[in-house]
Amino acid sequence: MKRPWNRTNSNIYSLLTHNLKGEPNMNICTYVSVVNMNPRLYAMSIDYNTLTYKNLISSSGNVVLQCLGQNNIRVIKSLGKKSGLVFDKMTYLKKNQLITDWNNFIVLKDVAFLVELNAPKKIHEMSDHALFLFSVKSYKNSKNEILVFTDLIEKKIIL
Repeated sequence: MKRPWNRTNSNIYSLLTHNLKGEPNMNICTYVSVVNMNPRLYAMSIDYNTLTYKNLISSSGNVVLQCLGQNNIRVIKSLGKKSGLVFDKMTYLKKNQLITDWNNFIVLKDVAFLVELNAPKKIHEMSDHALFLFSVKSYKNSKNEILVFTDLIEKKIIL
């Protein structure tokens, strides 16, 4: 039987961040939750050993949370299984024509929704992740079906 934390069926996200030079990076996130409605706040747990973490603590710019759609399953291995510290994810995405523009950000095509988030606050440090809090600035919905945790299990991408 699966461990309890692997029995959830949460949405799969990608977080777009930038370094101090403005160079973008995207990751795969599953530790994401809306934690307040007024104002709208998201909490995310980010691994310390990632470019996403380095970008969040060094840059004061806004980020974009991208809820992946079913067609985005093809980017999971490149965005989630490869580190932005050693693999140029943006070159891969551009070469494969998987990105578009939204609100002056480079984002993935075919997502279920986009949420522009104001620069985060790191609110808690744990042994392998830090917890960040973000307020919502803007968003865009689409009709694409949401990619969820069990989709990745069924396709043998994880577990």
